[in-house]
This record gives sequence, C-alpha cells and structure tokens, in this order.
Amino acid sequence: MRAINIGLTQEQREGVINLLNQDLADAYLLLVKTKKYHWDVVGPQFRSLHQLWEEHYEKLTVNIDALAERVRALGGYPVGSMEGFLKIATLKEHAGSVPSATGMVANLVQDHEQVIRNLRDHVDQSGEQFHDQGTADFLTGLMEEHEEMAWMLRSFIEGQALEADGTQPANESKTPVGV
Repeated sequence: MRAINIGLTQEQREGVINLLNQDLADAYLLLVKTKKYHWDVVGPQFRSLHQLWEEHYEKLTVNIDALAERVRALGGYPVGSMEGFLKIATLKEHAGSVPSATGMVANLVQDHEQVIRNLRDHVDQSGEQFHDQGTADFLTGLMEEHEEMAWMLRSFIEGQALEADGTQPANESKTPVGV
C-alpha cells in the first residue's frame, strides 16, 4: 500500500483511529439499544417514542457509516464485529431486561451523555495530542448530534425523578437547573 502523506505521522493516525473505533463501538451499541427499545416500547407514549427512536436510529446509522469511513480515510480498519464492539465500547448492554418506557428513555439519556463525554475527550485528544483538526471537527459535529438527541430524550422525562431501574420514586420532585 502506498504511504499516506496527509501531514500526520503513522502514530498520530493510529491514535486517532483507536479513538474513532471506540466511538464506532459505542455508536453501534447505542444503535442496537435504540432499535430494541423501538421494538419493545408499550404504553401511552408508544407512538411518540416509536417515531423518535426511528429518527434516532436512522441518524445513528448514518453516523456509524461516517465513523467507519473516517477510520478508512486515515488508513485504518474499522471494528466490524459484535465481539469487537463489546470489547472496546464504554457503553454496557442491558440484555434480558425490558424496562418501562420511561426507563428506556432514561437508559438512552445515560448512554448519549456517556457518548458526549467520550466525544468531548476525543475532540481534545484528536486536536491537542494527535494534531488532527479534521477528526476533531468531525467528532465535534457528532457530539452536537448526540447533545440534541439527549436533549430530546431528557425533555420527554423532564420533571420525572427516576430510580436507577427506571421506576419513579414516590413523592419526589426536582427543580430544573438554572431556575
């Protein structure tokens, strides 16, 4: 293969490729969870959540392809197996459980927020440590999309206090931040 000469050393490209592969693994796991909840949601919020999650998994599918293509553009190979995704993902599966609709939303909020924190860190590493402003800019765009998806999900459960399992505690209210 011809040497890649784009102003980054092989070590810089490999560092960024590792970050991108972790982001790819998290995005794929989030896609699987979003689709599963799309299929399993029941209750009065069924239609609105079913539609919202379809929009989200379509956006995630596009982002997954863009992540894999960015890895290839830098001369690497994207992770492409469930075993590989599960090995490097920071998100965790919740296999075997079907939470309430509100619990599903809460789980996805937590996952999107984890992805946002990871992307924020990866933007910094890409630009500062690896001097790849192109990847930093690319990841910033992905982070902004996850921020919007997390906001949509948080808005859905706003004002509802949740336990770790997605259930609502008795007689507990929260004051919104900034009020």
